[in-house]
Amino acid sequence: MLDRTARIAADWLRSLDRRPVAGPATVDELRARFAAPLPDNPADPLLVLEELARDVEPGLLGIPSGRYFGFVIGGGLPAAVAADWLTSVWDQCPGFYACGPAASVVEEVTGGWLADLLGLPAYASFAFVTGCQAAHLTGLAAARHHVLRAVGWDVEERGLAGAPPIRVVVGARRHVSVDRALRFLGIGRAALRIVPADRAGRLDVTELAAALGATAGPTIVCAQAGEVNTGAVDDLDRIADLTAGRGGWLHVDGAFGMWAAASPELRHLVRGVERADSWAFDAHKWLNVPYDSGLAFCAHPDAHRAAMSATADYLVQGGPGEPRDAVDWTPAFSRRARGFAVYAALRSLGRRGVADLVERSCAHARHFAAEVATLPGCTVLNEVVLNQVLFRFDDDRTTDRVLHRVNESGEAWLSGTRIDGRRAIRLSVCNWQTGDRDIARALAAFRAAVADVPAHG
Repeated sequence: MLDRTARIAADWLRSLDRRPVAGPATVDELRARFAAPLPDNPADPLLVLEELARDVEPGLLGIPSGRYFGFVIGGGLPAAVAADWLTSVWDQCPGFYACGPAASVVEEVTGGWLADLLGLPAYASFAFVTGCQAAHLTGLAAARHHVLRAVGWDVEERGLAGAPPIRVVVGARRHVSVDRALRFLGIGRAALRIVPADRAGRLDVTELAAALGATAGPTIVCAQAGEVNTGAVDDLDRIADLTAGRGGWLHVDGAFGMWAAASPELRHLVRGVERADSWAFDAHKWLNVPYDSGLAFCAHPDAHRAAMSATADYLVQGGPGEPRDAVDWTPAFSRRARGFAVYAALRSLGRRGVADLVERSCAHARHFAAEVATLPGCTVLNEVVLNQVLFRFDDDRTTDRVLHRVNESGEAWLSGTRIDGRRAIRLSVCNWQTGDRDIARALAAFRAAVADVPAHG
């Protein structure tokens, strides 16, 4: 079974350069392949594997390809993919040291590596979670505990009913996952103070100062390192000054932009990020670790642990000085041993390799932006500071039709968005496999689409 699985996987990876990035099957065709009654009897596992691989193939996106630019999604580094396969075979549960001793220690070491690589405090606590959504939930749960404890309220004991109101100050161009995490934590939209953003999506610091000065009480500020459309980074140093001056908690959404801190060339963009109280980011984006892999870090381990920990008589848990039990830091009990793949990625790349991956992606984005801007009717809408390129054509109809032609060609896959009430296209570069040839193929697809769209009205 495992030998055959390896051959199927190798064939898939070898096909990426020549196959369309988007699978050709429609949703009805895919449903027809799988929509059968649940079998009554067992089947040969090898046959199940062969048929599964055959039936999913037309509906697979070439996300591991160097020509997938649709969302900020990395591929899978060879060492990380191999470690991820072994993670499934080993089947360890690092929620408790007793259920996964090696997995627990690997996470402990890898968390330290990440703090060092990204310039975060060495004393920061951390959690391996499913992605940035769960990382926001973790960091903001610690924030909720901390700001309420400062005014004498034990939220873990008493809940939110009757608690002093928490105000959360956010930018107008924040990611939706921040709001969603706050909602999960019982902090509704009415608690948000929304600060205007500039054209690039950066939080307006002058308006932030006014918002912080307008009210008092427990306060959380959410800043951003890497706006989802433009890649812009908030002025984290000034935001840290203002937040600390009001006794608030600063949480940073660094889903992909945090990785700029690993680059000597780009780390100035996130200056001040180390001054935050909590950070949320992904490894399945720029570190190119297979899904699902997110990280939450917290500069206040006591608040982090108080918000997350759980105990029961039947559990085997250590105390202070004992091996680390991840259940004290994550929202999950049972979970995948995500640390193995992250460890393998960092070990295979090293400090220089991570920096090169980030810098190379940004260089490809700048080159694409410079070239696509020469196409008739095309306007690049952002200063390309990281790996995001935002652009549009003369009108919404043309923009959408050009995007559709490119995606339909199979040469590349990008996603659309809406900015200032108008349609736009966004290109994200964060795959370790993306090279000059991939960018050239994407540009050629756009040239062909632009030439073809007017011809067809």
